[in-house]
Amino acid sequence: MTSIDINSDLGEGYGPWAMGDDAEMLSIVTSANIACGGHASDPETMFRTLEQARDNGVTVGAHPGFNDILGFGRRVIPMTPAEIGRMCAAQIGALQGIASVVGVPVSYVKPHGALANLAARDRDVADAIVKVIQKIDPKLALLAISGTQEELAARELGAPVFSEIFADRGYLKSGQLVPRGQKGAMLHDAQEAAERLISYLDTGLMPVIDGDPIPLAADSICVHGDSAGAVSMAREIHQRLSAHGIEIASFMSKGSAK
Repeated sequence: MTSIDINSDLGEGYGPWAMGDDAEMLSIVTSANIACGGHASDPETMFRTLEQARDNGVTVGAHPGFNDILGFGRRVIPMTPAEIGRMCAAQIGALQGIASVVGVPVSYVKPHGALANLAARDRDVADAIVKVIQKIDPKLALLAISGTQEELAARELGAPVFSEIFADRGYLKSGQLVPRGQKGAMLHDAQEAAERLISYLDTGLMPVIDGDPIPLAADSICVHGDSAGAVSMAREIHQRLSAHGIEIASFMSKGSAK
């Protein structure tokens, strides 16, 4: 039986301001990318989200982003690759500290937003992030956008890496995501998203907006927790894939990364 993980970006509130329905998403997904103080979150938000993930048996990963709460980490802040690496280290360490209090392990790292898109195309940034993760813990995996410099850097540096595709984002023939704000960047229809994923899992080919479908590897599917209708989309995808004979399970349960 084919197995696939469903992940979501969670813990993205701040203080009294909530973002999305984390409690409901954590009853559906198998992995949670938890914001750790850069683009969103704070110690109490991290603590609550980690507790909910623990109680639902959901695998936990750190979700570092640019220190840009007002822009939600979707703007590139000019920094050297080394500075970006240290920024990620600080955020990963923050989540690890709170996770120790909750009693759950942080198993992987997934960069957020503009940071992830930058690492997808800039090999120096990708290398800096992977090297920092490896210095923190050689067993700490990277969840990388499939077919990008981020994924390639981890493989060439011998780091554990798993590949991710997106349920609710459009693709370019380069393998990168269609920039937000451009036509075709977002998929809002849950049934359309589920059908595209089933076709992808059957063929290994992902439709793109600027050419023929491209081959991508995938260990995990992301449904953005901050998107409108995120819970209904995640539930529809979970149900449709399960009905198609696809097992929904954490990518970390596969044991060894690529």
